[in-house]
Amino acid sequence: MGKDKNTPKTLTLNDKEYLIDDMNDEQITLLNHINDLSRKIDSSQFNLQQLTFGKDAFVNALATSLEAPEEAEVE
Repeated sequence: MGKDKNTPKTLTLNDKEYLIDDMNDEQITLLNHINDLSRKIDSSQFNLQQLTFGKDAFVNALATSLEAPEEAEVE
C-alpha cells in the first residue's frame, strides 16, 4: 500500500534522518538542487546510452559495408 499522506517526509543523509518540514529555506533550496541534479544525471546517463548505442550501430554498419564484397561495376 502507498504511504500515508500525513506521514512526515524525511531525508536520510549520512545515516541520520531529517524532517524536511523542519528544514529552513536554504536547506530546502539545497535539497531541491540535489534532486534536480540527480534527475539531470539520470537523464544524461540515459542519453549517453542512446548515443553510444547509435554510434555502435553506425560503426557496425560501416564495418559491414567495408567487409561486403564489392559489386561489379556496370559498364
